[in-house]
Amino acid sequence: MDGQTITAAPVLILLGPPGAGKGTQARMLEEKFGLVQLSTGDLLRAAVAQGTEAGKQAKAVMDAGGLVSDDIVIAILRDRLAEPDCAQGVILDGFPRTTVQAQALDTLLAENGQRIDAAISLEVDDAAMVTRISGRYTCAACGEGYHDDFKQPSQPGTCDKCGGTQMKRRADDKAETVASRLEAYHAQTAPLIGYFDDKGALTRIDAMGDIGDIAADMGAIVKTATAR
Repeated sequence: MDGQTITAAPVLILLGPPGAGKGTQARMLEEKFGLVQLSTGDLLRAAVAQGTEAGKQAKAVMDAGGLVSDDIVIAILRDRLAEPDCAQGVILDGFPRTTVQAQALDTLLAENGQRIDAAISLEVDDAAMVTRISGRYTCAACGEGYHDDFKQPSQPGTCDKCGGTQMKRRADDKAETVASRLEAYHAQTAPLIGYFDDKGALTRIDAMGDIGDIAADMGAIVKTATAR
């Protein structure tokens, strides 16, 4: 058309275990590139709240205590991708989780002339992640965060921010729980990483370094993807 090239909105996928920093990095990419982060949980809640056809189906399944099927999730995602704010591109967080879901996503994107432009895997050291997550605790009064190794209050047991003396830890931040979640993540995601690698879409990033350095690496990947 008059020498112009129509470029489909880029689709990026974030992979990484709990605590790898996916949420933080996604927010930074949103701000810098105008992308929209889409997480499965948020999509389901929004569709149910809006009462869309797919949302009604999802609500019925969840109310019955079941797991929402891939077909319903894809239908919800199809509706969401059609909304105007997704025109600049999206970051998918938490979907796909299996190769079957990835194949269904490929089919959906092909309908819109899109594709998975980049699958970014945030790589972590499992032992270091267990230490990072299991050492976290917060002030029960104001929510200020602390860590056994990296950030203790200046006066033990007393919050620097509000002076509170009650601290709490999340039950799922226990070392054994974190290690189990990491093991489950690797088992579940290994085939998916292979899938994206075979398609030439996978990029691995060391997620154990400085947040700013990680953001710069991810930004370079996004620039390449959006220039295609």
